[in-house]
Amino acid sequence: MSTATTPSSTVELDELGKFFTITARRIDAGDIGPQMFSGAIDAAWHTLVADPAAHEAFTLRHAGRKLAHAESAGSGFISWVSAYEEAYGPLPEAWFTDANGTVNTEALARYRHTGQVWAEWDCSPTGGDGDDVAPAASYL
Repeated sequence: MSTATTPSSTVELDELGKFFTITARRIDAGDIGPQMFSGAIDAAWHTLVADPAAHEAFTLRHAGRKLAHAESAGSGFISWVSAYEEAYGPLPEAWFTDANGTVNTEALARYRHTGQVWAEWDCSPTGGDGDDVAPAASYL
């Protein structure tokens, strides 16, 4: 079902930055924050949240605003993938990797075959000051 990989915090942080940029675009369009379905990228996010100043600087750099980590459990179609692909290309393996570094090869193969992601999540970003529907001046 899955294979182990060596976690790379640089990859996860790069992907988290892209995720926050997509988040800002969704918030600016009046949508809710996207679902965080990668355990590996979420683990990098949790590490960042442990240092509030670093977390704020990171979200300001990538989203143009403060973002908070919010509990938001669910499962279903991950609708923001097409926006990610338009901006950055196909989702890399990190999105299908759990916090222990194990890749869900079945989910990755299904995504590569269909271009769609169906997953479970337990969190998503939200505006840090309740400003999640106010456009940012710039997030690029």
